[in-house]
Amino acid sequence: MPRAIHIFRTPDRFIAGTVGEPGDRSFYLQAVHDARIVSVALEKQQVQVLADRVGLLLEEVQRRFGTDMPPEDTEVGDTSPLVMPVDAEFRVGTMGLGWDADAESVVVELLAVSEVEFDESVVLDDADEGPDAVRVFLTPIQARQFAKRSERVISAGRPPCPLCGEPLSPEGHICVRTNGYRRGQIFGTPSDLGDEL
Repeated sequence: MPRAIHIFRTPDRFIAGTVGEPGDRSFYLQAVHDARIVSVALEKQQVQVLADRVGLLLEEVQRRFGTDMPPEDTEVGDTSPLVMPVDAEFRVGTMGLGWDADAESVVVELLAVSEVEFDESVVLDDADEGPDAVRVFLTPIQARQFAKRSERVISAGRPPCPLCGEPLSPEGHICVRTNGYRRGQIFGTPSDLGDEL
């Protein structure tokens, strides 16, 4: 069966968002143009890597071609949530990122997880064989805003432990740096702490 490639040349939105409560969030990327909506599921770390790489790509394009890019402190214009209900087309396995000099656009490609090995040449290509994909063309300002919003979405989760960096939860935190002492119970009485003393 030929692969499905969802192409958005002039998206109205391309955003990262979540569904669920901190500690139990599912991450999605969503591309919207008019009434067409395509969502894909991915891991928090993938969102972080993509946001970081988009920022680095914009810096490299500016350095190499002298093209003016939006500053890093660009405000996020789209703070609306994902369009519901979120029905993911697929889970992202491989991501591709490039610069289309003719269109002066950042090109983001998200490929589905595949159990079958495929040649890297299918990334950012229209080959008939390979995993399903979503390809989005972003203006530099859209790309910068995507990266900034993604950083906000990631940081909106549980705060990290200042000692080990693992996420803190309301029930407490078993910190490997304190030999298992539960940080959430620091002011408890010995009877409250039970076996943890």
